[in-house]
Amino acid sequence: MSEDRRTAERVVIVGAGMAGARTAVALREEGWPGAITLLGAESHPPYDRPPLSKAVLQGGHGGDAAAGTEGGASAGAATGPAGATSLGIDFAALDVELLLGHPANALRAADRLVVAGDTVLPYDHLVIATGADPVGLPGSETSPGVHVLRTLDDAERLRPVLAAGRGIVIVGAGWIGAELTTAAREAGCPVTVVEATGRPLADALPAEVTAPMAGWYEEAGARLLTGTHVAAVESGGVLLGDGSRLRADAVVVGIGARPATGWLAGSGIELGVDGSVRADERLGTSLPDVYAVGDCASFPSARYGERLLIHHWDNAFRGPVTVAARIARRAEETPVYDPVPYFWSEQFGRFLQYAGHHSGGERLLWRGDPAGTSWSVCWLRDGVLTALLAVGRPRDLAQGRRLIERAARIDLERAADPSVPLKSAAV
Repeated sequence: MSEDRRTAERVVIVGAGMAGARTAVALREEGWPGAITLLGAESHPPYDRPPLSKAVLQGGHGGDAAAGTEGGASAGAATGPAGATSLGIDFAALDVELLLGHPANALRAADRLVVAGDTVLPYDHLVIATGADPVGLPGSETSPGVHVLRTLDDAERLRPVLAAGRGIVIVGAGWIGAELTTAAREAGCPVTVVEATGRPLADALPAEVTAPMAGWYEEAGARLLTGTHVAAVESGGVLLGDGSRLRADAVVVGIGARPATGWLAGSGIELGVDGSVRADERLGTSLPDVYAVGDCASFPSARYGERLLIHHWDNAFRGPVTVAARIARRAEETPVYDPVPYFWSEQFGRFLQYAGHHSGGERLLWRGDPAGTSWSVCWLRDGVLTALLAVGRPRDLAQGRRLIERAARIDLERAADPSVPLKSAAV
């Protein structure tokens, strides 16, 4: 194909979060000469989401931080948990067209068109990076004083509630619920957390690992109600399944998110039962020249022998490199996308990091006392390290992640000694 033809081609990226913005940058880094249009539902230029439940809620970053797009042309400006809200990408210098405030509502694949209201965009290559939407509860969309935390505008609406020290009910004791509880207690808010299962992080970690975490809520001065079902969200509180009510000045719903793929209905693209776009091992979809990346896409992992759907920053940052290479290199073979998943959480004065993936049946091995302030737990299958959670032990995480990447076998006795560097336990 001639360079003139390639220069005339257009990549349309739907979704201007981390995955979409990073895809645009990665395309230019790959030398893609054609047009790039980045379509975003929000009016804000692309920004980093992890600080929303941390610095933004506590006043560290506001709307002005997200509005700036000056800085280098590299997505390296996005630094994860310590990074500012703005991604610091100069899209003008990259010759990337930004169309903000344009939520996509249809894909007409036969015509190679994306529809966003009155705007219709033709594409030669399409990247779906629409992320995920928070899961709601009955009444959560219509009752005043009810919040979710997914966007910068969500954080800006919630921040004055915390600043005023208002009483808050948080529905859900998952990762976002724990971070919200931490921010609210640091702001001096009375907090009650309602969790339908019997323990925090029930969907993410086994019971023996989460056992010490329930105490973290009490230490922070928050009330944790487990095994408690919320029937509906109301103005001024929540209605519980037993008919009783919890009163609060504000309610924050943090019970998870689902892929934002409703706009793809009727497009012919293959979706999973979880609503995710079913991507292949190089993040291509069931439609020609259409790719998917980030929170909205699942992919097959040969490493773990199952399809993964990962709603974390690292996946949104790394996946676009594969997509950009596949688009720009054409006939050249591009690497399979099969990362070791990674994420972090800052909660209750602790820094939690997780690498890998566990699915049940693995052996658990502890490094340190979970009643203490720093400890780790390893998941092993047939002696091979498959996942690791580190609480206040970043060195364990860094070494463990590399061991997982090379499927290292571990000496159990040495690994169980927290004074022994984890890398020294490899055999």
